[in-house]
Amino acid sequence: MTRRRPEWLEQTRVARRASNNQADSCPECLAWGMLYGGYCRACYDFRRRHPSALCAVCARVVPLKNGYCRLCWLQAAALAADPLIVTEDDLARVTCHQLWFAGMTKMRGPRSGVRLRARLRTTVAALPSSEPETDTGGQLQLHLPGAGRAFDWAQHAELTSPALVRARRVARVLGEGRGWNTKLVAELDRALVILLSGHGDREQFRYSELIGVLHRYGVSIDRVAEVLGEIGLLVDDRVPAFDSWLEDKLATLAPGIAADVRSWAQVLRHGGPRRQPRNIHTVRVYVRAAHPVLVEWSTRYDHLREVTPGDVRAVVGALRGHRRRQALGALRSLTRHCKKNGTIFADPAARVRLGSRGDPIIIPLRGNQIDDATKAAITPAARIALALAAVHAARPEAIRTLRLDDVNLGNRRLTINSVTRPLDDLTHRLLLDWLEDRRKRWPNTANPHLIINKQTASNTRAISVNALTAPFRRQAATLEALRVDRQLDEALTHGPDPLHLAVVFGLEESTAIRYCAAARQLLQTPAEEHEPPG
Repeated sequence: MTRRRPEWLEQTRVARRASNNQADSCPECLAWGMLYGGYCRACYDFRRRHPSALCAVCARVVPLKNGYCRLCWLQAAALAADPLIVTEDDLARVTCHQLWFAGMTKMRGPRSGVRLRARLRTTVAALPSSEPETDTGGQLQLHLPGAGRAFDWAQHAELTSPALVRARRVARVLGEGRGWNTKLVAELDRALVILLSGHGDREQFRYSELIGVLHRYGVSIDRVAEVLGEIGLLVDDRVPAFDSWLEDKLATLAPGIAADVRSWAQVLRHGGPRRQPRNIHTVRVYVRAAHPVLVEWSTRYDHLREVTPGDVRAVVGALRGHRRRQALGALRSLTRHCKKNGTIFADPAARVRLGSRGDPIIIPLRGNQIDDATKAAITPAARIALALAAVHAARPEAIRTLRLDDVNLGNRRLTINSVTRPLDDLTHRLLLDWLEDRRKRWPNTANPHLIINKQTASNTRAISVNALTAPFRRQAATLEALRVDRQLDEALTHGPDPLHLAVVFGLEESTAIRYCAAARQLLQTPAEEHEPPG
C-alpha cells in the first residue's frame, strides 16, 4: 500500500516547483531573477545561516548578519572605499538601495574590472602585452554591487602557455588520483587559466598574492597552491600562526627575557640537539603557564639571570592545584634550557619541590551517561567512532588516523596503534554500515583514512579532531571518557591484572598499574577492610 503525502506537504512542493520555474523579485534582497525555494539562491543560503530579526537600517524583519540584512550589506559595500572591509560608517550611510539582477552580487563586495586587472598584473597573472599598463587603460565594465567580470575567457585566456599546459597536466593527475568530482576539476582549471594566461615560465607566485586574486572566485587556494608547488611556481610566504601568537606574547616582556623565551619556545616546537620536538599544543600550554610570571618579572628584571630561587618559590606559593604544578613545570623547562645554552649561571628552579601527588581516582561512567552518548551518535561515522572508543578503547587521535588497511573484515581483525585485536560483531556491523555510506557519498575518493568527511574526501589528510568529537560535545561520556571507562571495566571484569591490560590494550606498565589500582579500590568491600582479631 502506497503511503499518501500530507496535503500541506504536496502544496509546498508544488509552490516550490512553481517558484523555481519563473522569474520574480526576491522578497529579501529585491533582486530580479529565477528563484530557488521562493528566494534568490544567495538569500536562500543566507537565511539558512542567520536568524531573522529587525534590520538596523531598513527596519525589515529578515535574516540578519551582525544586525544588518544582506541587502544593506551589499549597498554598504557599494558605498565603501574598500569593499572588502565594510565598516559601521559605511552601513550608516545607507539611505537607499540599488536594484540588480539575481546572481550578480556577492557579500565580498564590488570590484570594477580595472581594479582586478591591476591586481592580476601585480600577481604575474597579467593581461596580454597589448593591454595598456595604466590603471585607466582598457574597457571599463559595468560597476554593479558584486564582483565584475574582469577576466574575459575569449579575450585573455592563453591555453597554449607552457606553464598552463604543465599545470593542467599536474591537476589532471591529482584529480584522477584523489577522485575529484567534475565541479572541483572545473573550478581548479578556471583558476589556473586566470593565473597562468600570459605568465612567464619561470616567474613565481607568492601564496599571499593568490589569496587576493582567487578569494573572490570561491576556489580552494590550497588546491591551487599545491598544483603550483608541483611545477615549482609557488613561494610559500605565510607566517605560521604559532610564530605570530608567540611574538604577541613576547611583546610584553623585557627584551632580555623575551630573547630567552623565544629560543626556548622554538626548541620546544622544532626540537634541537638531542631533543625531540613537542606537540604544538604542549608548547602553547607551556608558554601560557609561564607568561604571567615572566610579565611580573619583567617589571623588576632585565634578564633571567637576575631571578633567584626565592622568586620561584614565591610564584609557586601563590598558586594552587593544577596551575601551580603547570607553572613550575614550564619554568623548570625554561630555566633548564637557559642553563644548557649558558645564558644564565645557575638554575633557580632546579631545587624547588612541589611534593608528591596521589593519582586521581578513576570513576566509572553511569548508565544514563553512556545512553546519552549512544543517542548522540546519529550518523554512521559517529557510531563507528563511538564503538572504537567504547569497545576497543581507542584514543580520539588513533580513531582519527585509523586507515583502511588497518581493518581486515575477512579475518575479523582490527589494528589500532600496532596492536591487532579481534573484531566483535557490533563493531563489524557498524564498520560495514559506515563503509557502505562512505562508498555511496564519495565513490571516487582516494583518502586512505577510515573516517572522512566532505572536507577530506578530496585530499588525503585525516579528519580533524573537532569534526570527530563534534557529536559528543556537551556530553558527560565523551570519546576520551568512554575509552577510560572501557579500560577500567576490563580491570573490574577480569581482575586487576596489569599484564592483562597491557596485552589487551597496548598500555604502558605505569598506566596499566594505575588502572588496576583504581579497580582494586572499587572492588574492595567493607569486609576486606575489617582486620580479623589477633
